[in-house]
Amino acid sequence: MAIFYIIFGFIVLLIFNVMTTAFCIKMELSKQKQKRMDRVTNMTLVAMLVCSYLRVLNVAV
Repeated sequence: MAIFYIIFGFIVLLIFNVMTTAFCIKMELSKQKQKRMDRVTNMTLVAMLVCSYLRVLNVAV
């Protein structure tokens, strides 16, 4: 279960990073703002993935 979730999390992060980069390019944001947006997006997604993993773990037990 953990290996599946790690792979799933990596794919989710990859997809959202690609979409965030495309958004930043389209909006013509500066490099500094792009880095900040990437950092915020990644922190939020990691928090959501951890919470959802803990929820799945509690349901499975």
